[in-house]
Amino acid sequence: MLQVSKKTLNIRGKLLDLSTPVVMGILNITPDSFYEGSRMRSEDELITKAGQMLAEGATMIDIGGYSTRPGAREVEAAEESDRVESAVAPLNKNFPELIISVDTFRSEVARRAIETGAHIVNDVSGGTLDDQMFEVVGQLRVPYILMHMRGTPQTMSTMTAYNQLVPDVLKDLKGKLDKLRSLGVADIIVDPGFGFAKNTEQNFELMHHLSEFSLLDCPLLVGISRKATIYKTLNVSAEEALNGTSVMNTMALERGASIIRVHDVRPAMEVVKLWMATSSMN
Repeated sequence: MLQVSKKTLNIRGKLLDLSTPVVMGILNITPDSFYEGSRMRSEDELITKAGQMLAEGATMIDIGGYSTRPGAREVEAAEESDRVESAVAPLNKNFPELIISVDTFRSEVARRAIETGAHIVNDVSGGTLDDQMFEVVGQLRVPYILMHMRGTPQTMSTMTAYNQLVPDVLKDLKGKLDKLRSLGVADIIVDPGFGFAKNTEQNFELMHHLSEFSLLDCPLLVGISRKATIYKTLNVSAEEALNGTSVMNTMALERGASIIRVHDVRPAMEVVKLWMATSSMN
């Protein structure tokens, strides 16, 4: 049973145990996220969906106000922040036990979301799109999800040339980890960035070598739910990619993932339970 050395996160003074993998549900406050089922159009819809995810076993919910799918349109920071805050506040009120992650690459959006009640900053750019992000996260003293990406959501699909994929990604993340730690960020989660400046073949290579990311000594998050790597390989739509997602999430757990980020919480929890039942026999 693969485990990273660090198995806890400090969430506002309470330790979250990651020795058993946890599930992060996805809720997008956007009109253009690639998977329609993740888009929330009203506060009532948001509360209902979040309640369902929590009941099904989600430990965290990730709130996004800016679609990062390839080619997504630009959204102004003020609009993104308003979207995120409109979700964080009612979630905090209705589900005080819920851990809320905010999916943003903008430090000011992150700061306002944390001040509104979010607990984790999930930065798909790994600090590359806002040079204040690392410093702000250090000031906020909250867990930070460091993802590998090149370019922007608009350009990343053209930036897939690597000398050696896995060593290059590891080197990039290691340098950023050192900088984050020098700024006092103690709780860092690593996300290798499936689909972000990686093509389909590279995503499979990344999954094959995922266990090597334990070298970074951080909890590992994998977000591959319903992505093009799955549905294009299977020649189905994103709506038909749940079975493939479960297969890939099982592979991720086998290779050391502590957090799986998904659109469908119940199937993901079933994956975790079955994998844990098998792994406990080792």
